[in-house]
Amino acid sequence: MQQRYVGTSGLQVSELGLGTMSWGQETDEEAAADSLKTFLEAGGTLIDTAAGYSDGRSEAILGSMLGDVVARPDVVIVSKAGISRHNGARQVDLSRRAMLDSLDATLARLGTDHLDLWLAHTWDPHVPLEETLSALELAVATGRTRYAGVSNHNGWQLARAVSLSNVPLVANQTEYSLVRRAVEREVVPATEALGVGTLAWGPLGRGVLTGKYRSSVPTGSRAASDRLAEYVAPYLAGRPERVTEALLTAARGLDRQPMEVALAWLLQQRTLAAAVVGARTPAQLKEAVSANTGALPEQIAEVLDEVSALPD
Repeated sequence: MQQRYVGTSGLQVSELGLGTMSWGQETDEEAAADSLKTFLEAGGTLIDTAAGYSDGRSEAILGSMLGDVVARPDVVIVSKAGISRHNGARQVDLSRRAMLDSLDATLARLGTDHLDLWLAHTWDPHVPLEETLSALELAVATGRTRYAGVSNHNGWQLARAVSLSNVPLVANQTEYSLVRRAVEREVVPATEALGVGTLAWGPLGRGVLTGKYRSSVPTGSRAASDRLAEYVAPYLAGRPERVTEALLTAARGLDRQPMEVALAWLLQQRTLAAAVVGARTPAQLKEAVSANTGALPEQIAEVLDEVSALPD
């Protein structure tokens, strides 16, 4: 698996990242351990988690494997703070207090003294940006993270954060795929101009770009889950469905799997440092990390660009 620099920083990560959002819920500890081993064997280094994933259980499961399944220096750990759930309701708090308390809890769950990259998980309209940035700056200054960045920020939010931060913000994690190209309007140009790297979540269109939803909703899939059905639903009809059909046609013509073509297309995009694959099972992850993500023929790439282009 190829290694890439994140933006103009010296941080290197594997081009595919291991997403752990399902760890502690759909993915139990045994399956998580198998997934991590599969990822490492394929040459992966980037592991993405967050304080808000499964109320911290995702981080705790990963922490239980550091030093056992994998040595801490052999992986690049990214975590995020600012989103949590209280009585099932989503809460956003990027105050200095909440951020630093969350970071200390993250490090305790992981059993490590530092993260490689720490991200503000989202934008908080109720907290001054300077206050949120002060938490990132302190975390870097005290060695609790090596690098800092943001997540789910639009173009002007990213530009504002970079301009005010006293430490480099090296990454913006955002949803990006053939069926989610809205980031190309403002976010990608901003990251390119500012030297920020893109970490793409949802690179397979929340699963639809695998082709598994083409004729029905498979039992056991995210779309069949009470918790995640709404997460997948926006991509099951309309324009995303047409993009998926074009992808399947391209995959047949290239004798490659739809997943391979979708990832290959994404990895060719500007500022892309890594695509974070949130596979729920070891089998799904093995398919992703074994994918042929080599460059697509120019003509195929152009067709996919055209069919998935943003409406004017």
